[in-house]
Amino acid sequence: MGKSMESIRSIEIKSILKQAISLGVVVSLALIIWKGLVCITGSESPVVVVLSGSMEPGFKRGDILFVHMNKDPIRAGEIVVFQVNERPISIVHRVIEVHGPQDNDEVDILTKGDRNDVDDRALYAHDQLWLHQHHIIGKAVGLVPYVGWMTIVMTEMPIVKYLLIGALVLLTITSKE
Repeated sequence: MGKSMESIRSIEIKSILKQAISLGVVVSLALIIWKGLVCITGSESPVVVVLSGSMEPGFKRGDILFVHMNKDPIRAGEIVVFQVNERPISIVHRVIEVHGPQDNDEVDILTKGDRNDVDDRALYAHDQLWLHQHHIIGKAVGLVPYVGWMTIVMTEMPIVKYLLIGALVLLTITSKE
């Protein structure tokens, strides 16, 4: 009886180790894909979710945008993703003015949401009138409509995120293979 219990424990440990390794491989693969996209697109955030309706009707809330950053100058009319120092999330808006280069070789960029009545100066950092190149994460180059809604739901209702994570952990623990 002792040998059969040891055998069962050994099988259980092997099964748990297999599941842990499988989970590690999946997480590692996701990170490798993300870092690959960062390298290919030249943007620290190669994929962003549109979180507001400020760019409707072109981009709707929940659309996923693909972002690319290259050395080409930013032009009026392009849609850029930017982040300012005091805001934790990136913003997707259209460039409406470009002035430059100034004394420090910086180009001044002004943005506005297509659906908004005024420019974005109220969204910029305190006393900031223009964006500069270091604020720009990239230019929008493609989209997948509505696929980002799960991100919005998880952001606005954190309980959904925890339930989803719990369900995935439970599924991983109880799966046979």
